[in-house]
Amino acid sequence: MNWIPDHNYILASKSPRRQELLKSLGIKFQVRTKEVDENYPENLSPDKIPGFLAEKKAKAFNSELNNNDLLITADTIVVLNGKVLEKPLDYNHAFRMLSALSGKMHEVITGVCLSSFEKSIVFSSLTNVQFKKLTNSEIDYYITTFKPFDKAGAYGIQEWIGSIGISHIEGSFYNVMGLPLQKLYEEIQKF
Repeated sequence: MNWIPDHNYILASKSPRRQELLKSLGIKFQVRTKEVDENYPENLSPDKIPGFLAEKKAKAFNSELNNNDLLITADTIVVLNGKVLEKPLDYNHAFRMLSALSGKMHEVITGVCLSSFEKSIVFSSLTNVQFKKLTNSEIDYYITTFKPFDKAGAYGIQEWIGSIGISHIEGSFYNVMGLPLQKLYEEIQKF
């Protein structure tokens, strides 16, 4: 018996991390992407933003889904003291973000939307991440070497900065990478 429901799985993400994570579940999928405006209402609370954006990304494919398709879209944000940290614009912006995260606990929230021809569901996962106090030279080395400009909060937990800088997490490690695998697996089973 196959453990995964029989669908034509589509991952709508350019993220190599999300592609790698979905592969690790043993799911065969194709990648399809569209440019989607990632703006959200200013009054939306941070815990609702990733789900809102994941659903917005899914809606761009509404007219293209066939009967057996299952589309997976996701969005991840980093929240420090109630403020959303987007992807950094440049070195200085990344440096400021990592300096702000240094020595503090923050939240990483990933929203996921599963969509088919007939229905869609949205869920999210939250992980608390604690950074040690980072030195300026550690932050500089990380940004210069790993160029984390495509990552919310200016870091990847699976990279050097995660290995040397993250002292504690509460919740899913994979959620911080961009897909809460265990929860995704459960939701696909129920879908």
